[in-house]
Amino acid sequence: METKDKLLDNLDSKNTTTFYWSVTILATLGGFLFGYDTTNIGSALPALISVYPAIKGLIEGYLVAGASLGAAAGALIAMFLTDRYGRKYLLIADAVIYAAGAILSGLTIDLAMLLFSRTLIGIAVGADSAIATSYIAEYAPKEKRGKLAIMQQWVLTVGILIAYIVGMLTFALSPGLAYTIDWRILLGVAAIPALIGLAFRIYMPESPRWLILHEKFDKAIQAIKRFGIDTTTEEIKKTYEFLKSQESNRTMTTGVKRAFLIVGLFMMFQQITGINVPFYYGPTIIGSLHLVASSSSTVGGIIFSVEAASILAAINVAATFIGFKLIDSFGRRSLALLGYGGMAFFDFLGTILYLMHISIGLLIGFSGFIVFFAFGVGGTGWIIQGEYFPTNFRGRYASLIAFVDWISNFAIIEIFPIMHSSIGLGYTMAIFGVLSLIAVVTFFLIMPETRGKSVEEITSMFENNTLTQLGNRSKQVSKKVPEEAKKIEH
Repeated sequence: METKDKLLDNLDSKNTTTFYWSVTILATLGGFLFGYDTTNIGSALPALISVYPAIKGLIEGYLVAGASLGAAAGALIAMFLTDRYGRKYLLIADAVIYAAGAILSGLTIDLAMLLFSRTLIGIAVGADSAIATSYIAEYAPKEKRGKLAIMQQWVLTVGILIAYIVGMLTFALSPGLAYTIDWRILLGVAAIPALIGLAFRIYMPESPRWLILHEKFDKAIQAIKRFGIDTTTEEIKKTYEFLKSQESNRTMTTGVKRAFLIVGLFMMFQQITGINVPFYYGPTIIGSLHLVASSSSTVGGIIFSVEAASILAAINVAATFIGFKLIDSFGRRSLALLGYGGMAFFDFLGTILYLMHISIGLLIGFSGFIVFFAFGVGGTGWIIQGEYFPTNFRGRYASLIAFVDWISNFAIIEIFPIMHSSIGLGYTMAIFGVLSLIAVVTFFLIMPETRGKSVEEITSMFENNTLTQLGNRSKQVSKKVPEEAKKIEH
């Protein structure tokens, strides 16, 4: 369905060139850096525990999850800035902050400084996660928006895998330096891609829709031209009037409340079902399974655990690519339901095998769980975060959604060591399985299908359907978008 605006229809139907993909990769750099950062702390954790004996219990949880708490704060900061100042310059600032945090963590002189640097890194990544998918949604063609937006999750999985590879190589090449230099290399090297990304982000165009809504017409013409579309000031002004007719004036309309509820619940379940447990604590968990009878050294055990965890990371990358291929054809809703259902199945399978004292069964459960999360749930959450909200306050509510995601992440990662020690890995997985089943039922009832629709059409869908209708009529959208849009509260 067309939006009835010539320029937006042109932008929504454009073929994705190399430039589109280049800009998207730069926009999702924060995903890569967070994937790397959350995993390298897991690889370094066994060595850090020896260096800093105070790392245990809640301190251990904060060291691993502190970046997530920082990310929640970063998302809230972005909420007050991105709709006012735009997407591009905040993405540039994020890269600066991340590079500083990575350098400080590599050069840390005590545990307090390390915990602070972890939080600083989180602030940058949280702000990035609040901005990136909104930015992508505002230039992506509607038939390819899923593939472009899912890059946020895919590069995150690549970051996880790269972190494990760096960890294996570092510990293997210099095992004698594991407790002095190696862990510093793991934490500090992330500054390199951050600084490279910073240099290139300077040349990114600003969001075309944001520029138009803020009446920056000359800059909008130049930005749109970089996406391969020639336009005029007169045409830009017509698009401005069209967008204003669809945008409510800073008011949380009923439709925005519905969108916020659905995507907020989605991001909460995305985290509390436990996906980051095998990545944040992977080497530690695998080491506790005693899959190898003996090891020539403690460092040798660390290397084995990192190697085993890297297999899970490789599975994650491959399965996310499946989601990349399917998201714009199979759809968001269908992949999400299949994803959560598969996660529940493998959680329960892992629980049963583990309680039968088949230690390898836990890895089987983790592997299947990761596959279904990666192609059905991980990328889908970031896509709907960017496409569910109207343009004039997409950044604000996407930031709030990112806050929900990161605070949920922090909560589950912070309490996992306590769950692990009190009820054990098996029953912890069972709890995650129950939560995944609850997610299946919840999103079957209320989640709409938004593939192939412009962001303006999606706004109209939420305004003109109840929660139940969104679930039952997930493939329908009003055919009178401009007229219906005028009914939105002003």
